[in-house]
Amino acid sequence: MQFQNILVVCIGNICRSPTAELLLKARLPGKQVHSAGLGALVDKPMDAKALAVAAAHGLDGAAHSARQLTRELAQQADLILVMEQSHLKGVCQLAPEARGKTYLLDKWSGGADIPDPYRQSQEAFDHVFSMMERAAAGWIRVLGQ
Repeated sequence: MQFQNILVVCIGNICRSPTAELLLKARLPGKQVHSAGLGALVDKPMDAKALAVAAAHGLDGAAHSARQLTRELAQQADLILVMEQSHLKGVCQLAPEARGKTYLLDKWSGGADIPDPYRQSQEAFDHVFSMMERAAAGWIRVLGQ
């Protein structure tokens, strides 16, 4: 199966998932990559610290607008990448049929949960960015074939 429509999910859709979306989009041209949140802060922009970290790495998240994960979005995606085990459970509660295509972003780098840096220090955002960058690299190796 070709994974053309990739959905990245976290909770608020203002820190982790939009950053991972930007990382994947930059390295997977031709693929449709988007993001959503299980408890999205609908229509909010990226968190200022997440935006700054992304910009420092050449990624532009200025146009991001948070959106809520829906069953329809989950069904349309070929692949759903989540930040934590609890997100995997949340996606599968909303759309049980998505279980076979929902994985941790860190699947290829050890399967660790990627913690939420929201309302934490700049160092926390930097650390989480480096975790997501490493995790995204694993998916880029697999999907870039």
